[in-house]
Amino acid sequence: MKYELQLIISGKSKVKHGAIIQAATRYLSRSKSSSEMAKEFKHFKKQEAKTLEKFATENNLWILDINIENYVSEGAEQKVYLKDGKNVIKLNDSIYYNSWIDYFNNLLLNNYFFPDTAYNLLGFYKNQDIIYAVVEQSFVKATEKTDLELVKKFMFSNGFLNTKNNDYYNPDIGIILEDLHDENVLTENGVLKFIDTVFYVKDVFYEK
Repeated sequence: MKYELQLIISGKSKVKHGAIIQAATRYLSRSKSSSEMAKEFKHFKKQEAKTLEKFATENNLWILDINIENYVSEGAEQKVYLKDGKNVIKLNDSIYYNSWIDYFNNLLLNNYFFPDTAYNLLGFYKNQDIIYAVVEQSFVKATEKTDLELVKKFMFSNGFLNTKNNDYYNPDIGIILEDLHDENVLTENGVLKFIDTVFYVKDVFYEK
């Protein structure tokens, strides 16, 4: 599995809705060497955002308006809008991540582990000098309260150990998955649906 995930993150292997995500990651990675000289976090992300804007322009990926009438909710990291009865649109500014590449890796990992709630990167939206990734995801209607013990059992069966609270780590593949509380994991007709994932890749993951 670790090798398979390495191929997906490097763009050498396909995953559901992965094409544009992998293209954006490659584009940022090619310009990373010049930006790496600036290790200060805020400056680095500003440089990365400028590169991402260039990518969006070159590939006609700007979404010019969002229907605010369809607003559903928002958290610290994203705004959610109802698209139709089957899908939602989420705007994410990658605030939880050190880089946009880390955010895109999160999308790829989510789509690998949870294809039923895969993120489809539609493009990018800019408002008040903040750039957002615009992703589409299947709408999940909770039919019952999520039992976090069932989440823990499910994660353990897939190699993820509970480290603290609602955070998990898979030591075999070097993947962290955080914040799996009952608002990010819904239960629909007895099935767990992971709608908001926060994956991180540890450095050891990249070792050959």
